[in-house]
This record gives sequence, structure tokens and C-alpha cells, in this order.
Amino acid sequence: MINKRLLIKNLLAHNDESSFYDKKRQLNLHTREGKGKFLKHICALSNSNPTNNSYIVVGVEDQDNEIVGDDFFDDSRIQNLVNAFLENPPKISYENVPFPNLPKDKVVGLVTIKPKSKTSFFKKGIHTILPNTVFIRIGSNTVPIEHEYEKNYQNTETVIGIENNSRNSIGYTLDGVIDFMNFRHKDLSSKYKVFKELFVICWAGVPKKVRDKTFLSRVDIELINEQIKLFYSAQDEVTITYDEDSFTIIEYVPLGLNDKTSYYPLEKQTIRFYDNGYYKIDREILFEPPEFNKKMLFHIYNSNMALLGKLQKGSTLTDRENRDLQNLPSTLMICYLNGFEEAKQKLIDAKPLLKQFPNVYLFFKESLRILRKMKYDLQ
Repeated sequence: MINKRLLIKNLLAHNDESSFYDKKRQLNLHTREGKGKFLKHICALSNSNPTNNSYIVVGVEDQDNEIVGDDFFDDSRIQNLVNAFLENPPKISYENVPFPNLPKDKVVGLVTIKPKSKTSFFKKGIHTILPNTVFIRIGSNTVPIEHEYEKNYQNTETVIGIENNSRNSIGYTLDGVIDFMNFRHKDLSSKYKVFKELFVICWAGVPKKVRDKTFLSRVDIELINEQIKLFYSAQDEVTITYDEDSFTIIEYVPLGLNDKTSYYPLEKQTIRFYDNGYYKIDREILFEPPEFNKKMLFHIYNSNMALLGKLQKGSTLTDRENRDLQNLPSTLMICYLNGFEEAKQKLIDAKPLLKQFPNVYLFFKESLRILRKMKYDLQ
């Protein structure tokens, strides 16, 4: 098994960006421009590496390779985004890799692009990219081409060498368990479980009993063998169940108008382990948005627009308006899910205004994460 933290270190140490890997400070999949840039690099790396994996490392400064991290990004459904825009799409995965020097809520993202012999190209346009455009990598540059090109098979030996040097060991696994339980989460209830004598999952959180169900909040869950963060949230609550072959996480989101006392199941994630040393992650969206009276929602929506208008003007908010601001992201999300089509874009446009309120900005990111999950699930 490959230790993803070691893999990232080895990629960064190998050389600068190349025809088999790229690095980014962060991903922006909220806009068509951000999606277009991401898809362009996926297309180019896939076409330039027909016989070996290629990679994008997210959360690294471009100039000096400093590992600064990015937000936890749990949307495995970006595969659906790739499928929607690329013909002959490669298989990709996005994994969140924790690093010791980063805060608990920051990780380095690792995008793995599997080898594919067929040429990938855009089957429909996005942002400034036209349909039928083909991209390849020339050194560290992603460029469009309008003609046939010679496939590059020169990276295979180099990439396999980097991956082999990133294999896990018992020492790395034990160090990971001790670090997770005794240092990073010494203030929380922490547990671990070994599956198939090969895989170790550690999890930590604050338990809370509601009727006959135990929820965990402030949850962090890691597959230690590969240094992958499976789940992280400072806001939502989850339930955890497991047997000898699988580990299941059901994520709940607190939603409501003027409060967040109602919990709705968002997604079920099941990790299945096999005797041959492989594992598979299955995900299922469970979310069914609450429905509210349209007349009441129209009034609340207008109130939120007025609140954003005051922020835009730099006006001082009353105590009541400050309380309403805490609920603004989830309220606009509820409005969007109840037929207010413009509410989602209004929420995205409000990002610069909400960034100055750290707690509100957390709710903003959580709301967009839920909307993104639902959109990719339908593609």
C-alpha cells in the first residue's frame, strides 16, 4: 500500500511540475472558470501519461513547494464532473492527506489520474474552452493541440520508481496511530479498528446520545495505512457502525430556519475491506431537503438579501441581524432547494462578504459542500 503522505513528499522532491504531475495552491470548483481549469489539467495529464498514473497536488505554494494545505474536500463525485465534460474520461480519485505541521482542518489534496490509452477531449465547452479541444502536457505547461501527437511513454519508469519509494511500513502505520490518538486528538474520545489484519482506521469525536442513537461531532476519521483523511467536519454529526469487513459512516447535517435543531441524513459512506489487500469505498446520497411554505420562504429570502445589502454597504448590524447572519448560508441553501434558483448564485457571490465572519464562513463552506455533493450525484 502506498503511503500518500510519502508519495506527495516524493513528488515535490523529484523536480518541479512536470508532464506527470501538477501542483495547485487550491481548487475552485464553485465557478465555471475554476472547473474549466481543473478539467483542462485532468485532460492534459491523462493524454500525456497513457501507461502510468499522473498526479495533481493541492495545497502547495507554487514558488517554493511550501505545504500550506487546503480545506478538507470530500467530493469523490468529481469523477462525475469529469465524465460530464470529457470524452474518454480517465478514472480519477481525490484524497485528503493530513500533514503534522498543518491545522486539524487543513489537508493536502491528492488527485490521482489513472492511465488511459484513448485520447481525452472536451465533448462540450466550459468557460473559454471549446468543444473538441485536446490538451497535453509539455514539461510543466498545459497546452491545447489541433493535430495528432505522439504519445509519451517516457514517464512510466520514473513514476513507478516514485510510487515504490512511497510504500507503507509497519513503522509508519504505528507512528500514525500513536500520533492520531495521543497527540492530535488527545482531548477527544478516540478509537481504532483493524480490518483484515492489514488496514487500520482511527476515529475521534465528541459523543452525544440522542434517544437510542449515538452521534459524534467534531469528527475526524483516517485510514492510517495510506495517511488518508476519510472524513472531517467541525459542524456536522455522524454515526459510525462497523463489522469485520466494513466501516460505515452516515453524515447528518443540521438544518432549519432560524435554528439548526433538525438533523437530516446527508450521505452514507461504506469502506469495504477484502482479503487480497484491497478496499473499496461506496457512497450513497441520502439527503432529502426539507420543504417549507413558499410565502414564508419568500419573506425570509428578501430579508437575507437586505442583510447582504447592508454588508455590501459596510453598515453596522443589529444583534438580531448578527444572529440572522449565522443562519444565512443554510437559509439560502434551503431557499435554493425549495425552488429559488437564484439563491445559490447569491450565496456564492456573498463569499467575499462572509469571509470576514469566521463562523459564518464555515457555514458557507458547508452549505456549498452539500450543494456540490447533490449536483455531482445527479450528473
